[in-house]
Amino acid sequence: MKKLFAEFFGTFWLVFGGCGSAVFAAGVPEIGIGLAGVSLAFGLTVLTMAYAVGHISGGHFNPAVSFGLWAGGRFSSRDLLPYIAAQVLGATAAAGVLYLILQGAEAFSAEGTGAFATNFYDAPGYAGRSYSMPAAFLAEAVLTAFFLIVIMGATDRFASGKFAGVAIGLALTLIHLISIPITNTSVNPARSTSQAIFVGGQAISQLWLFWLAPIAGGIAGGFVYRTLLQRREEIITAESIVQHTVATPPADVHQN
Repeated sequence: MKKLFAEFFGTFWLVFGGCGSAVFAAGVPEIGIGLAGVSLAFGLTVLTMAYAVGHISGGHFNPAVSFGLWAGGRFSSRDLLPYIAAQVLGATAAAGVLYLILQGAEAFSAEGTGAFATNFYDAPGYAGRSYSMPAAFLAEAVLTAFFLIVIMGATDRFASGKFAGVAIGLALTLIHLISIPITNTSVNPARSTSQAIFVGGQAISQLWLFWLAPIAGGIAGGFVYRTLLQRREEIITAESIVQHTVATPPADVHQN
């Protein structure tokens, strides 16, 4: 249960901090944080929670990460559904708090493309540019795949684990810098679901892509790291040691 609570609170913080920065602070005239600020906010949420509760649950905070770690041989299949449920509940609770706060603002509306930090495709977004469904799928899948490669590499037992949270947080920052103009950046089905629930309409109808693409990318990234990049050590079993000893007796054994 501690692991599930860690995933709940970690995902809550990711959505509250990341989506909250987009909703409250991104477009404020003159003092707004803009795209770079929102990107950094998402990275900081993961970085801070990685050190706060990562040692409890592994610090997934994302169904695509859980699937990717499973594909990479680092996570048990029996824990997938409980982790995903905790992540979606944590994200939804955070979105609910954000929504309640926004109810206290004048002229608040959760309608329109990208409203309430929702994800989207095939609709005019930033600078009036619209990206097609295949383009959005490709961006989400590739970016999530590389996110998993960074996660698995940074947390590998041969890596310097003290700085894993920094590498992962900066990777998520970079991902948002790239893809906010494309899809408003998901790479996290729980984050997409939580916002879409409160907006409805297009956000719900397009939600399938922001589950399928990140999970497919996460699985691909986990598999690539496991098969092509992960360092392997020669495993010497007790049986092989015995066989080696019998086949090659010590050099100082004297025979009569």
